[in-house]
Amino acid sequence: MDNTKFMLSEKEIPQQWYNVAADLPFKLSPPIHPGTKKPLNPKDLAAIFPMSLIKQEMSQERWIDIPDEIRDIYRIWRPTPLKRAVRLEKALKTTCRIYYKDESVSPAGSHKLNTAVPQAYYNKKEGIKRLTTETGAGQWGAALSFACNAFGLKCRVYMVKVSYHQKPFRKSLMHIWGSEVIPSPSEMTESGKMVLKHDPHCQGSLGIAISEAVEDAVKSKDTRYALGSVLNHVLLHQTVIGLETQKQLKLAGEKPDFLIACVGGGSNFGGFTFPFIKDKVKGANFKIIAVEPSACPSLTKGLYAYDFGDMACLTPLLKMCTLGYKFIPPGIHAGGLRYHGCSPLVSALHANKVIDAVSCNQLDIFKAAVLFTKTEGTLPAPETAHAIKAVIDIARTQKNKCVVFNFSGHGFLDMASYDKYLAGELRNYAYPSHEIKKALKDLPKV
Repeated sequence: MDNTKFMLSEKEIPQQWYNVAADLPFKLSPPIHPGTKKPLNPKDLAAIFPMSLIKQEMSQERWIDIPDEIRDIYRIWRPTPLKRAVRLEKALKTTCRIYYKDESVSPAGSHKLNTAVPQAYYNKKEGIKRLTTETGAGQWGAALSFACNAFGLKCRVYMVKVSYHQKPFRKSLMHIWGSEVIPSPSEMTESGKMVLKHDPHCQGSLGIAISEAVEDAVKSKDTRYALGSVLNHVLLHQTVIGLETQKQLKLAGEKPDFLIACVGGGSNFGGFTFPFIKDKVKGANFKIIAVEPSACPSLTKGLYAYDFGDMACLTPLLKMCTLGYKFIPPGIHAGGLRYHGCSPLVSALHANKVIDAVSCNQLDIFKAAVLFTKTEGTLPAPETAHAIKAVIDIARTQKNKCVVFNFSGHGFLDMASYDKYLAGELRNYAYPSHEIKKALKDLPKV
């Protein structure tokens, strides 16, 4: 039998992150200060991020060195394996070859640790004592909790309330690593109180949780804010995924025809696909596909425009594909994809037709996840299942193609969601166009 796992040694963990901004065939629109409406300068971000991360956020350098202290922690789970899904291929009766990069082997169970560790490291190095953050499904909150524990930092996580109740064991994991977890919206911040005054039963959103975490961070000199997706430096750290994948595909003797990942804010998608973008813009013949939920379709139905990253309008204005900063998505079980906007880098690539995007319904992605688990053995997170659904569709309609996707995280702490699916208690929810238009009506004028 041919090899089905393609492994790298620890010496082959990337020594540099790749910055796709250096190779874009178009100019990115700059982030805008929400007060002055002028392009941001580094000092504008100093209240929420350490200067080292601000420099990475604004960098145009192609390669940025990874400190040895970070690579040493990466060694706990990196390099991650590239696996061929031969049993899924057999079940689908496809002539396509399906590979997946398995990021679920990290201690937190997802790709999120790739940026959590650097963010904790740079904050610690600049004397910060505590980090605040938001989390949707809990993957990011768990990852930052692990990283803060590793570097001796305190951590407070504002967890979207619907996920706080849907996914209690991710909350338990954060507690084990020493973090405080607050259901958002909460009474602990002015932005949270404002939401609850308007809607006492609000189930929350990432936009609300971001507002609470940012507000909390700026109140204390020894506290900074950490973000799990969307921003350039976050996606930069994630490129270890794609850089390793390139080496592993060479070991497998393959060139991809399709590269696929789920997308919410864009971190796993960017980390997996960005190292391939340079070849794509030079004319290489493969497709890059982002897969999002039909209940939160920022790429496929959103507007490419400047918008706030949070509901309280505390963050810089970013040009991105957005459903509007006031958008509160329904309580679908892919909590990590419930965000109103998408990374400016990913959005610009989509707007310039370098990448494609599709959306999937909730019932379809759980059906795909169950098939994957029955054939390949590992239970995917509901977020990851979006990519699997797109892979299955391609494998059933294409012949002799190499299809590669990012298995961004496992679903072992998402069992309540799977129980509801198997019991027939979940339903599809495609966000109505008139509701999207309503949320987009209040976009800031830039």
